[in-house]
Amino acid sequence: MDRPELADFLRRSRARLTPADVGLTGGARRRTPGLRREEVAQLACMSVDYYTRLEQSRGPHPSRQMLTTLARALRLTADERDHLFHLCGEEPPRETAGSGHVRPGLLLVLDRLHDTPAQVVSDIGDVLAQNAMSVALSGDASARPPAMRNMMRRMFTDPSAAAIFPAEDREPLARASVANLRAVLAARPDDPRAAALVAELRAVSEEFSRLWDEHQVAVRRSDAKRFLHPVVGELTLDCEVLLSAGHDQQLIVYTARPGSESYERLQLLRVVGLQDLTAR
Repeated sequence: MDRPELADFLRRSRARLTPADVGLTGGARRRTPGLRREEVAQLACMSVDYYTRLEQSRGPHPSRQMLTTLARALRLTADERDHLFHLCGEEPPRETAGSGHVRPGLLLVLDRLHDTPAQVVSDIGDVLAQNAMSVALSGDASARPPAMRNMMRRMFTDPSAAAIFPAEDREPLARASVANLRAVLAARPDDPRAAALVAELRAVSEEFSRLWDEHQVAVRRSDAKRFLHPVVGELTLDCEVLLSAGHDQQLIVYTARPGSESYERLQLLRVVGLQDLTAR
């Protein structure tokens, strides 16, 4: 681990970003350009002290998961992410469909969506990035254990995950999710991630196994979903699915039709939800 080079690279990467680049408000005038250390730490879900020590060449060896979140927080390209791993004496992730690296351009679009929930999801359901409105709507995926950041795994193994949707919507949502996973597995039969997820869920969930045996196939596309929020109530939102170049990642954006009751509730969520995030 090359601590001096790592510290310099982190400082320079932080200095080239503005709060607007990562979806944050600028706040008071800044004496130096770039993000503050606490802002990078917030984006990377680490303590400010931990990140500060990395920039001061005295930090511990970051885990691979921590390096991945740092690369995302600093909006690094794939080459820059690989450099970050090399500085820490780690082999960079292979650039496959399951690498989990969200391209900076996709994150830039996500950061610009201030008033509507949006998230980047892998084709097998891993939540890779969320904006603040998405966290306010459905919870912070980064706060969950890594395995439970997968929407398919949560849907079929975590009973609390169903509380966000009306009970009568559970079956069609589950069926559509299984049909999409089957399409992913068929498109990339050599990708071990999808096959492993299917095998796991068939072993632990009778519901998943039943739906899988129906052999329905349908790629996830634009749709409408109903959400139950504990503060603002029920929201009916249009779900737009935008595919990345390789179709292995999706930007999912939730919008409400102007003038509708859900539109008003979404505006309320923007106020109430972001206040809650600030309090935490």
